[in-house]
Amino acid sequence: MERFIEKLLFASRWLLAPVYIGLSLGLIALGLKFFQEAFHVISVVFTSSEADLVLTLLAMIDLALVGSLIVMVMFSGYENFISRIDAEGTETLGWLGKLDAGTLKLKVAASIVAISSIHLLRVFMDAQKIPNDKIMWFVVLHLTFVVSAVLLGVLDRIAFSSHREH
Repeated sequence: MERFIEKLLFASRWLLAPVYIGLSLGLIALGLKFFQEAFHVISVVFTSSEADLVLTLLAMIDLALVGSLIVMVMFSGYENFISRIDAEGTETLGWLGKLDAGTLKLKVAASIVAISSIHLLRVFMDAQKIPNDKIMWFVVLHLTFVVSAVLLGVLDRIAFSSHREH
């Protein structure tokens, strides 16, 4: 009975596979949105102001960062929790197989801080249209992300740095 339960628990990791496939569908949707923004930029590049162009480009950078985050979570999560990716005969990613769950959390936290930074920059670029109290809350939220990421890094270093290969 114990052996059966252990096999069942071990096999249940495959329940995560549809989640990662779902993330790839989300990546497709994000790519479509990115190219929608790209076509928009091209169509208005000569008629829009510099500030509007910069805001649109920041939105595109934001989409690229979110896409990178999705790829990192998909591949690392699959490799860490389901099965090794056999990329024999194809291109491979340098970081593939090197991100454990703790490192992945740090990368996700750093990506969230980067995305939040871009959103905050967009707020500052449009500051004359946004009330000061809302700007203050954007800053507080961003600083919360930064402090959380730093604390996560410190806790990871304290708890797990001796267990990792360098």
